[in-house]
Amino acid sequence: MTPLVVVLGPTATGKSELAVELALRLGGEIVSADSVQVYKYLDIGTARITPRQQKGVPHHLLGFLEPDEEFTVARFQQLARSIIAEIGARSRLPFLVGGTGLYIQAVIDPYEFPSHHGLEAVRKQLQSFVETGRGAELYAELQRIDPEAARRIHPHDHHRLIRALEVYSLTRRPISSYQAKETAPSPEYDLAMIGLDRNRAELYRRIDLRVEKMFREGLVDEVRQLLGRGFESGLKPLQTLGYRQVIAYLAGEHDLASAISLTKQATRKYAKRQLTWFRRDPRIRWFTLTEETGPEIVCDEIVEYICRSIPVHVE
Repeated sequence: MTPLVVVLGPTATGKSELAVELALRLGGEIVSADSVQVYKYLDIGTARITPRQQKGVPHHLLGFLEPDEEFTVARFQQLARSIIAEIGARSRLPFLVGGTGLYIQAVIDPYEFPSHHGLEAVRKQLQSFVETGRGAELYAELQRIDPEAARRIHPHDHHRLIRALEVYSLTRRPISSYQAKETAPSPEYDLAMIGLDRNRAELYRRIDLRVEKMFREGLVDEVRQLLGRGFESGLKPLQTLGYRQVIAYLAGEHDLASAISLTKQATRKYAKRQLTWFRRDPRIRWFTLTEETGPEIVCDEIVEYICRSIPVHVE
């Protein structure tokens, strides 16, 4: 089986930086598992790692889609698994790195995905509920047909809510029935799963500093340029953290200070949801980072753990 290192954790923990150091040590290449960084032009708001920060380590699945291109978990699964196989065939060590839990699980576990036949008509019907302020009806329906999925999806997460109802409408099977059990072993990879965390106060401070840096470095201009290219503000990637708040600011719904504050608040909530998702998986070996013990200090310990877990060659 192909060895695979997974580096995951909530936003702003330092995953990208640490993964680069690990890849340099172990002769690796990085496959991004971020549902927004797949899109072009969304650099500042996604804190996309720069070529300089990559330090020569090859990175895959970053910025290859137009913002208005449809992209699914199923397609990510196909692309990521293909790239991981190619990396392994070159006798390099693949790293799957990111904070999008469903993307990661779709790659490492035997997830199945339903057919998209008839999807567009069903999606339009469901979206009409959200657009007319009847999203609560959709959530109530999901609680009825798929209580397990309803426990995992926030009532206001309309994208995931609609997706779950689409699956049931098209297949008469709940979306949770397509997803592997959380502890299911991977049939394809020798896994070393690395979870990064920080204490809550430190993580929130890093989130706040990151958001301030994004706005300082031109997030508002980045959004203006996207809209100037003709991309609609309602596109899925433009309704993600930071972009949604800036679009509301540009529409006059609140001032810039409020946009920054709301982005910080939403990002902290997102980090909590990420941790809730990841904590369910007992395969993850967690490492706590602090400002005193940053990635460069904990790297030795993680390399030792990886080498004990899967067959790798230290460069």
